Amino acid sequence: MNQTEITMNELSYWLLRCENQIFTTTDKSTETIFPRGCASDFGSPQDALLIGQWQGLPCYAADVDALPQNLCGELMPLRPLFAIAGPQAFALAGRATSLMNWRKNHRYCGHCASPTAAKSGEFAMQCPACGLLAYPRISPAVMVLIARGNELLLARSPHFKPGVFSALAGFVEAGETLEQCAVREVREEVGIEIANLRYFQSQPWPFPDSLMLAFFADYAGGTITPDPSEIEAAGWFARDALPPLPDPVSIARRLIDAACRQGS
Repeated sequence: MNQTEITMNELSYWLLRCENQIFTTTDKSTETIFPRGCASDFGSPQDALLIGQWQGLPCYAADVDALPQNLCGELMPLRPLFAIAGPQAFALAGRATSLMNWRKNHRYCGHCASPTAAKSGEFAMQCPACGLLAYPRISPAVMVLIARGNELLLARSPHFKPGVFSALAGFVEAGETLEQCAVREVREEVGIEIANLRYFQSQPWPFPDSLMLAFFADYAGGTITPDPSEIEAAGWFARDALPPLPDPVSIARRLIDAACRQGS
């Protein structure tokens, strides 16, 4: 989707971020999680981005220093939005978050340090001095759920919620295929080998700019040896006796649930 200029009196929805939190409305008359109105109703935010449509109207996103006093609602972190408003609202807010972070982090050219400006007609920050274009960053990461008969290999990072286990995951390195990344990450994190890699699904993950690519795999040998710098605990769990799992917002939970339904 291209960036477009905002018509000041255009009726639209607004996704406003203040202090790194998303504004959500409590005005039941709007029947939506995002406020609706014209740009002037929200202080005519500078550098607003058209991020898509919401309930049939354009939806803009903008960072603001303060919220207009006439708004009824509250600020919240991005992740809880899934439980409150559902996957579509979470996806739209995630897209907005990634794009606003990208623009904030590319105010200066990485080549010559000149101030950049938004390029007309596309999502790109352009350097007027040397012409360098900076597009929104996407960081691919591979997630792998390994099966051994009726058991699944699950692990936990010290950064997880207490007691929660998940599939293994890691970022793709330069010059590496997704398949190579899956084999390397599993070997590095738990010391085992895998085979029969099968693609499941992908999910944009705006924390801050990842694209998660999830796979099933089969155990092919080795003994679990967790890397203590990344993995706090890892083990084989029967599909009908799993530990606490990630929240449904994540593709990790969908991957594990699918494995349990399929039995493979």
